[in-house]
Amino acid sequence: MESEGGKPGGVVAVVTEPRFTQRYRDYLEKQQLLDKRHRVGKMPDGLVALPVLGETLAEQHLRELRDRVAPGSTCLLTRLPHPALSRKARVCSPAQRLGFEVRRWVEGRGVTWSSELEADLPRSWQRHGNLLLLNEDCFQAKQWKNLEPELWETVASALGVQRLARRGRVSPDGTRTPVVTLLLGDHGWVEHVDNGIRYTFDVTRCMFSCGNITEKLRVASLPCAGEVLVDLYAGIGYFTLPFLVHAGAAFVHACEWNPHAVAALRTNLEINGVADRCQIHFGDNRKLTLSNIADRVNLGLIPSSEEGWLVACQVLRKDAGGILHIHQNVESFPGKNPQPPGSGGLEEEQRPHLLQTATNQGKNGTVSDSGGKIGAGTTKPEWQQWAESADRCITALLEQIHGKPWKTQILHIHSVKSYAPHVDHIVLDLECRPCPLIG
Repeated sequence: MESEGGKPGGVVAVVTEPRFTQRYRDYLEKQQLLDKRHRVGKMPDGLVALPVLGETLAEQHLRELRDRVAPGSTCLLTRLPHPALSRKARVCSPAQRLGFEVRRWVEGRGVTWSSELEADLPRSWQRHGNLLLLNEDCFQAKQWKNLEPELWETVASALGVQRLARRGRVSPDGTRTPVVTLLLGDHGWVEHVDNGIRYTFDVTRCMFSCGNITEKLRVASLPCAGEVLVDLYAGIGYFTLPFLVHAGAAFVHACEWNPHAVAALRTNLEINGVADRCQIHFGDNRKLTLSNIADRVNLGLIPSSEEGWLVACQVLRKDAGGILHIHQNVESFPGKNPQPPGSGGLEEEQRPHLLQTATNQGKNGTVSDSGGKIGAGTTKPEWQQWAESADRCITALLEQIHGKPWKTQILHIHSVKSYAPHVDHIVLDLECRPCPLIG
């Protein structure tokens, strides 16, 4: 029996009388041939069909069943077109289901299953509608290459999707373009919904981190009504959209230099009904001409957004200041001091003066007020140390730009996710206000 496209459907099974079921089961299980994912089928003539692994059962096993295991028994092969899942299979995890289906398919192609292939299967992935995005560390064994492209159809079928892609490392091209290979399907455009916000993008061209959901939810809850916000690394709208849709920002200036992300951002602003409250600035944000406009600035770039610090300080309202949300990957290796922030994208000749200024301010305490707090449930001193260093550098930048003292305060340090062993993605909420002139 064949499914659509002329490919065999269902599973192979060996048929015998009900009274020989247990003997057949014992033998097949001992030989690791029993398909435990599917239930024993009942045939119209009263016989039973035991599902087996692979696309056939070797003649030697049929002879053994017929002559030694159950002499005189009926022993025929058939194909069950719509086999029922066993009770155990109905509650197994997607990863277990994938492993079972891939192994059965591989062995049906005459390839010996091995521990190397087992270890090379994916254990986690990202699902975007009918597209599944695999991690880069799976299906690396050379045996898989000979099984493509049909392998990808089996994987997609086992996990209930129509398209499949595998990601590599992010390209070091400044635009954080993902290196993603489309394995099955004709395009990489997907739609993802977070907290009622629709994001559409091409997974082969744009970054999307599901691990940032806690920060997107936090951003959505911030009191931004009536505020003007600058998002220096807008991407497809990861944070721009929560600020507009849920936090109530009056207007957002969204900066982005990846043309594919900009295309997705335009679409996402439209489909979420907020395009009239956002202006996209395409290009390098270090050349941004805006100034003295923002109540709040988002710097959502990791591993570091330091190159945007100078611009962030320039766009803050010089009369009232505002709040910076500064993203950073912070190391917490035992016995290693955190690397202090640099100059935030300043020219080389400016750095020694600013770093010296920041150090002096931190010592005398006349400008910076860093008596902030760490988010609930977090205790890493490295986060606080980095935040205090960033605080001092930002204060120095503000003083240099405006020529007068500014007061800064750490409002909150939020843990977004663990980025790697001993590396945490955090966000510093830093309040920056000009000091009132005396006299």
